[in-house]
Amino acid sequence: MQTNIAKAVLLAAGRGTRMRELTQELPKPMLQVWGKPVLQHIIEGLRDADLTDFLIIVGWHAEVVRDFFGDGSKLGVRMEYATQMVQDGTGKVVELAREFVGSDPFVLSYGDILIGPQNYPCICAALAGAEAVVSVKQNEDVTQGGAVFVNENFELIDLREKPKPEEPTSPWYNAGIYAFRSSIFDYIAKLERSPRGEFELTDAIRNLALAGNKVQAFELAGNWADVRDPEILAQLNR
Repeated sequence: MQTNIAKAVLLAAGRGTRMRELTQELPKPMLQVWGKPVLQHIIEGLRDADLTDFLIIVGWHAEVVRDFFGDGSKLGVRMEYATQMVQDGTGKVVELAREFVGSDPFVLSYGDILIGPQNYPCICAALAGAEAVVSVKQNEDVTQGGAVFVNENFELIDLREKPKPEEPTSPWYNAGIYAFRSSIFDYIAKLERSPRGEFELTDAIRNLALAGNKVQAFELAGNWADVRDPEILAQLNR
């Protein structure tokens, strides 16, 4: 099974309202950590894992992202853009990448997640023999994100978004970086709105696994940060 991955899709359309005035003029992924936009750290990490073709999905202040990265040549990659017109969930936004991806495998990352760059080639390699890879971390509050349930082979068997206290839980937190084969688009196309009124990527991944496809969980090594609020941003830049 082919696993050499050259393509990456980065989600950078959101405003990040929890950042308050910091994202008045900037999309959240363009906030600086250690002197560079968060998005630049992600692109450089993936580039160093031999990914060459990037699609950034933009929305809020899209021009800031386009002006900064251009065609990608200054970072040694090829860059394309797609615009999310309607904020209707992570499922439909990924559908914008269908033409860019074609039949190739790809990495998908939220534009505000920082990880140790040594993880990127491992995520790509973990796609061997699987239809998808979901990165996970332990010791995070799963009620704030997705709880990933795994079997004895560390394969995903269920994925629940923001489980309530009375619902079953798991120590594994969905860390927001994935590798997919193009089959994920078939499941995205069938999505229905979640109770939150959105089309959720996690529902497509769950349905992919429940249909009998191998979805490999991958535990990230080293530091992981979801740059979701001013406090985390300040902590990282301390």
